[in-house]
Order: sequence, then C-alpha cells, then structure tokens
Amino acid sequence: MTDRSTSFGRAAADYARGRPGYPDDAVAWMLDGVAGRVADVGAGTGKLTAAVLRTRHDVVAVDPDPVMLATLEAHVPRAAVALGRAEELPLADASVAAVVLGQAWHWVDVDTASAEAARVLAPGGTLGLVWNIRDERDPWMASLSRIIGHSTAERLIADGGPRVGAPFGRLETYETSWTLPASASSLRALVHSRSAYITAGEAYRRDLDAALDSLIARTPGLDGDGLLPLRYVTHAYRALVPRDA
Repeated sequence: MTDRSTSFGRAAADYARGRPGYPDDAVAWMLDGVAGRVADVGAGTGKLTAAVLRTRHDVVAVDPDPVMLATLEAHVPRAAVALGRAEELPLADASVAAVVLGQAWHWVDVDTASAEAARVLAPGGTLGLVWNIRDERDPWMASLSRIIGHSTAERLIADGGPRVGAPFGRLETYETSWTLPASASSLRALVHSRSAYITAGEAYRRDLDAALDSLIARTPGLDGDGLLPLRYVTHAYRALVPRDA
C-alpha cells in the first residue's frame, strides 16, 4: 500500500463520521456461497466490517494504521483486529473463506496482494472488492466534484474497474444505487477524510474549505440543520481462488 493509503489515521474521526457504509445487497452478493471467517483488509474504521457482520460471518479486520484500528474497535467491537497490509497479511495459510477490501484495492500492489489473498484463502474462497462512488447526475454532486476533484478510486472505476493478478481469473461485477442523507457537518467530514485533503498543505485545505462552505450555503437543504440526499453507486467485484491454487 502507498504512503497516502496509510494517511487516514490522521483523520479517523472524520472518516468514521463522513464516509458512507456499504449497502447490504452488494455485500451479500460478494459473499454469496461463503461459509466461514471473512478478512476485511484495509478495514479502516470498520465501514465494511460492520456490513459483513450483518451477514452473520465472523470477521477479522486488518489495517496498517493502528489509529484506524482503534477507531474500528470502538465502533465495531465484535470484530477481531490485526495490524497488517494486503501485501503481507497476518493470517495463516487457507485460514479464511473470503478476503474483502472496501475502498482499498486501488492502494495495493495488485500482483503481490492477489497472491497473498490467495495464500490465506481456503480452496474455492472468494476475493471481494467494493467501492462507493458518488453519483454525479445530481447537479449539486457534480458541483461538489468540481471542488474536491476525483479520487484514485473514482478514476479507477471510470477507466473500467480494477484488475486482479494470479491465481484469480475474471472478475464478476455487481452495481447498486442508493442514497444516504447528508448534513453540512457530515459533508465536511467526508471531504476532510479524503487522502488528498489530509496530505495537502494548509493553503490548499483553507481554499477548499472556503469553496465547500460556499457550496453548502447556496445548496437548498444543506443550510442550517438540513439534510440532502447524497447519492452513490456501489461497484462490487468478486473472484474465486481456484481449488488447486
């Protein structure tokens, strides 16, 4: 994982407050047929971990940032946690039925992470990848994107989606649209949780905050204590490790 991928601990509270969770239908699709423990890799503050727990699977949450893991333990106390990264998982061979990554695969070395996922997966196990992407068909969402730009993840999906390395084959895909109510404060937390904001200089952050405040002020429904629909399209992918890998 890159240095920017391990920057999120500096904004763990904003990440927990501002980032969306994952829709149950997408998570259920990724884990269809999975029987056994799931490793949530790059788990962050536990957004995907919580969704996997709702499917009644045991979960071990893995992240390279101890601050993020501490926040996860506070929000999702039922999950086991382990410090580690996708390229070097702290898990035994063939010890999990699925490896899932939410908003994280674009940070990894694909070939190394693919081989490592295959190592810890039981024969026939599932690799699941998922991203929440803002739906810019809403004019105010398009205005937001003009202010904050497009992330590495958003560019990856727009360019055709992720790739996986050996021994995984073709990725299956699933998409679902959904809406999350957003307030001015949760929108600020979302923006402040992005790696580009966290790692930027003070002048950039000040200018971006001013532009965001202007958008909030002129967007009906976001002023005061109002809520406005924040629309997402969730893109999910899955692949099986061959039984003879």
